[in-house]
Amino acid sequence: MTVVGPFFGLSVRDQALEADVQAGLAAVEEGLIEATKSGVPFITEAAQHLVKAGGKRFRPLLVTLAAQFGDPYAPGVVPSAVVVELTHLATLYHDDVMDEADVRRGVPSANVNWGNSVAVLTGDFLFSRASRILADLGPEAVRIQAEAFERLVTGQILETAGPQNGRDPIEHYLDVLAGKTGSLVAVAGRYGAMMSGADERVVEILTHYGERLGIAFQLADDVLDIASDSHESGKTPGTDLREGIPTLPVLHLRARAAATGDPEDLELCRMLEGDLADDALHAEVLRRLRAHPALEQARRDTVRYAEEARATLAPLPDCSAKAALEELCDAVVHRAG
Repeated sequence: MTVVGPFFGLSVRDQALEADVQAGLAAVEEGLIEATKSGVPFITEAAQHLVKAGGKRFRPLLVTLAAQFGDPYAPGVVPSAVVVELTHLATLYHDDVMDEADVRRGVPSANVNWGNSVAVLTGDFLFSRASRILADLGPEAVRIQAEAFERLVTGQILETAGPQNGRDPIEHYLDVLAGKTGSLVAVAGRYGAMMSGADERVVEILTHYGERLGIAFQLADDVLDIASDSHESGKTPGTDLREGIPTLPVLHLRARAAATGDPEDLELCRMLEGDLADDALHAEVLRRLRAHPALEQARRDTVRYAEEARATLAPLPDCSAKAALEELCDAVVHRAG
């Protein structure tokens, strides 16, 4: 049993599959370095900032595993994995500007290093490089990416706008996550299967699997933002709290406070509306949320989405790749504790 790649906790018991996945991820890494090179050294430095910081390579891993249901050596598999990771990286540059984040993947964020304008433009540069690679993968790949990108941006806008009057905030938030995160992870599953020449039914299954797993992955991040230290998550704990982003544990807290009128819950809600730039207040809110049932509810939701992703795989033939995809569900749940 060998741990595969930088994504923690995933193991492969089949040596041939392990070799394929390791080789695929190594080729993706080379592709990322090549795709982020520019004739302008400063642009190369900024574009490779997060590539070289590492990361889980969750999406390329999914592409590589999905490709096992067809020809994993097909020429479009690695480039499509590079595309989804470049797109993801580009969104991180933009997210850090919007969230005024200081740390990403254990290193200073691009906006801290070079300012907001350079960070935004570097994200745009990565989008352009992803588009250049896509152009060689055919019009269907371009259409899939365009549709996913529309969903991703729509999710971001909906998050910024907040729920409409009368809309359940938790339901709204889960819809946001389906767009912001689930859409691109779904593309990873779809590209891997499609580029490998897998049957259309397999492509459909792995697309749905990716979306559910992507939501679970983001929910695990919500839990980590509160429950972890910076070593575990690669970013400052409580970043979302400090920026006023209502993640799932906070939404569960608010729903509980509204339903029960519990004085301690109401007090914690008021604290969340305070100035969380104050380190003492921020630390106290984190401490209380870590002990609150809302955090455990968010963990249960993470498990539910991961189990839905696992159930989607049921029609696939039993094989090492299917077992690895099932274990990926376990790894996502493990992140949330």
